[in-house]
Amino acid sequence: MAPNAVSDASTAFPSSNPKQHGQDIEAAAGRVDYLARAQWLRAAVLGANDGLVSVASLMIGVGAVNVGARAMLVSGLAGLVAGACSMAIGEFVSVYAQYDIQVAHSDRSRSGSDASGEEEEEEGLPSPTKAAAASALAFALGALLPLLSGGFVRPWGARVAAVCASTSLGLAGFGAAGAYLGGANVVRSGVRVLLGGWLAMAVTFALLKLFSLAFKMEVMSA
Repeated sequence: MAPNAVSDASTAFPSSNPKQHGQDIEAAAGRVDYLARAQWLRAAVLGANDGLVSVASLMIGVGAVNVGARAMLVSGLAGLVAGACSMAIGEFVSVYAQYDIQVAHSDRSRSGSDASGEEEEEEGLPSPTKAAAASALAFALGALLPLLSGGFVRPWGARVAAVCASTSLGLAGFGAAGAYLGGANVVRSGVRVLLGGWLAMAVTFALLKLFSLAFKMEVMSA
């Protein structure tokens, strides 16, 4: 019976050394902080990937109808601004809704629980403003890649090729980075994201090209 009693005591009281206990708390806090940073980084990578695919597909789609460099540049810029605003507003509303739900839950359970624990949960929630700014910035940074690589190239073929090439590199990089931060297979995730981006650009180009041929809307402006 004695060994069991000692084992139970050691389980209930992991360490009687205050210094060791403090080190355990610091280690746990470090793990929590690392996980929080990883989540923010992974969200930023996904936001940049959204900006990359959205603006590249938009520019390719416009290029199927209008061979002019100015039209693709303006469409890419419009997609960057509209997408960044949409991401920011959506993230702000989402985080604020999460915050309101947490506050309502805390108010209902505060009478029968530890108030300090509820306050820690509320403090753990991200700031809606910071989350919105981070989402908009990530989307804009991803969208800049196809916009700057192909928006100022004059020949139509070279412009489309530049957008596709830069987008492919960005997709592979963002896919690998997101997989690394999420603990997934880097190669498999990078290939999956790359194929998905190619599919989005191909579908957009094909549908807009068919639309322009059906309604004879192809524009030859510079």
